[in-house]
Amino acid sequence: MEDDGSVPRHSCLKLEPRESQPIFVKGTWFDSRFDLSITDGLNAWVCHASEDAVRDRAAQWDQPVSEYVSLAELYLGFQHSDSVYGFTDAGDGHKRLSWTFEKEGTKLEWRWKCQPSPNSKETTAAVLDFLMDANVGLSEEVVRKTQSFERLKVEAEKCLTQSEKIANEKMEFETAVYAKFLGVLNSKKAKLRELRDKLSKREAAGKLPQEQEESTDKTETYVSDDENSEVESLKDPPATSKDIPSSRSRGRKRALEK
Repeated sequence: MEDDGSVPRHSCLKLEPRESQPIFVKGTWFDSRFDLSITDGLNAWVCHASEDAVRDRAAQWDQPVSEYVSLAELYLGFQHSDSVYGFTDAGDGHKRLSWTFEKEGTKLEWRWKCQPSPNSKETTAAVLDFLMDANVGLSEEVVRKTQSFERLKVEAEKCLTQSEKIANEKMEFETAVYAKFLGVLNSKKAKLRELRDKLSKREAAGKLPQEQEESTDKTETYVSDDENSEVESLKDPPATSKDIPSSRSRGRKRALEK
């Protein structure tokens, strides 16, 4: 058996081809070739797609070898509802496995001829063993996934509980801080009101004497016209003959002196 040095991949697919009873197709996939083991539970067939055969087929379809192998694995590893599978007689006990697919709007069909297995029981047993091992592996994987899910579920519940606890503590803390802040704020407001009242009282007490002084300074004594005349008479008494020198006497004195 050829070996291209790549790590093989395995698949097993239950197919229900048209005009045929269900079959199991086990594939072993390499980078440049593949092997198929097919059984219907009673008879078995094999297909060894060598590197040369795969290269020729890929060249016919104008594809790289790796792309051809990947596309074959895609359709024989998983059944596609839009593909038509066939498993028909090819003479001399041979079978022809075929499947269809679309590429760039064109419907294509690939066919591979399968020869009868040299040992049908051994080939069928190998397919069934692979299915059993795969089933066991899947069951173990399901158990691991379930256990992992349960652990994650427990951790998630713990995280949720812790989150709720933190949220409650945060709310209680915020409530307490708000209450303290409100008390301090109210106290400050009361002190501010008290200081404002004191300041208002001081301003009122300081303005009252000043207004009284201004009122007294601006007050004038009312004096009647009679009183004014009396005051004026007191200021300027009437002139007498003694106070006023006689111009005639002065003239006489000057004449005598001459």
